[in-house]
Amino acid sequence: MTNTSLAARDAGAIQMWLSKLGPGLITGAADDDPSGIATYSQAGAQFGLNMLWTILFTYPLMVGIQVISARIGRVSGLGLAGNLRAHFPRPLVYLIVSLLLVANTINIAADVSAMGEAMGLVAGGSSRWYAAVFGVVSLLLQVFIPYSRYVRVLKWLTMALLAYVATVFTIAVPWAQVARATVWPHIEWTPAYITTMVAVFGTTISPYLFFWQASQEVEELQACNFSLPLRDAPDQARANFHRIEVDTVIGMGFSNLVAFFIILTTAVTLHLHGISDIDTSAQAAAALRPLAGEFAFALFSAGIIGTGMLAVPVLAGSAAYAMAGAFQWKKGLENKLQEAKKFYAIIAISTLVGIGLGFTAIDPIKALYWSAVINGVIAVPIMAVMMVMAGNAAVMGRFVIGRRLKLLGWVATTVMTLAVLSMFWTNWH
Repeated sequence: MTNTSLAARDAGAIQMWLSKLGPGLITGAADDDPSGIATYSQAGAQFGLNMLWTILFTYPLMVGIQVISARIGRVSGLGLAGNLRAHFPRPLVYLIVSLLLVANTINIAADVSAMGEAMGLVAGGSSRWYAAVFGVVSLLLQVFIPYSRYVRVLKWLTMALLAYVATVFTIAVPWAQVARATVWPHIEWTPAYITTMVAVFGTTISPYLFFWQASQEVEELQACNFSLPLRDAPDQARANFHRIEVDTVIGMGFSNLVAFFIILTTAVTLHLHGISDIDTSAQAAAALRPLAGEFAFALFSAGIIGTGMLAVPVLAGSAAYAMAGAFQWKKGLENKLQEAKKFYAIIAISTLVGIGLGFTAIDPIKALYWSAVINGVIAVPIMAVMMVMAGNAAVMGRFVIGRRLKLLGWVATTVMTLAVLSMFWTNWH
């Protein structure tokens, strides 16, 4: 076989693997948004290596619940909100999607603010106006580029997360201690530690990710002329379940690997030098500058901007899918603006309000805290409802989830329930 043939075969194999990656990869990467980076940075700065175990612990739970959300979308041909409307009381559905819209809008505000601050650190100038530009560009991309083309942009934006992997290799790391801290949890029963642990759990397993991945499976379904909901085309199930699992395992693995490296970077730099009070991702980047050098600072800052450009459309899109599903509006990023006006209106409103909050006196960090509280609270009933739907033949037909996924899903739901209860207990005491 010639070198040209070998190269063509290798390129074909790579293309085949990349074709399996989509909703899961983008969902996982969007989980490491600027506000998530701030949470992971705070965990590393405040508690050093002692938070690394949380990333390993949450990985299988995250994979399980995201696979379940993807399966619901692919099997039924409806997103989570559409299924909620079909099988649960309307007031409950409207309450959940309204809270999701509020939480996502606040999260967008925090993310675009962080992107603006990061750009201001690198280039100088007004961070607020940078934030506005990033937000508007993100909005225009969603509205005017069809999903089949836009998804390629989102896939490339996931590469921005590699900045956090690269940053670690610019600094000295005690790898033996890292390995021990990762597999052997060190839990401090203090309010600060428990609150941070809950924040990491809540950042890693978020409601908007459930809605987004289920809806993207529906988008992928509608974008292919030969695909049908698996309830109507059971012969397509095996290939699609395999693709969903590969996509989600890799996507969530990528997400958690990046989170691991963010905690590690801030642990061996900021924590080691007594810097433990980090509120924003841009603040973490600025603190890295004198400790780890210009290159590490530039990588960290670039990652904030890149992940923000990935996360903002996911946040706005998941809110729009939820609202459109709840009220039975036409939806989908593959549709043109005039074909799905209400769907795109939600994307525009959430993005523009998020930008606008950055020009007010509202503290984005306090707002983000309340966003996290809302997300944490609504995650529990949404996960419980998802588990009921995934085991219900009226929703899933013959493809109700098996014992392994059921166990992972209910364990994840239980962990989030305990996390929320711990959050309330910590704040009340």
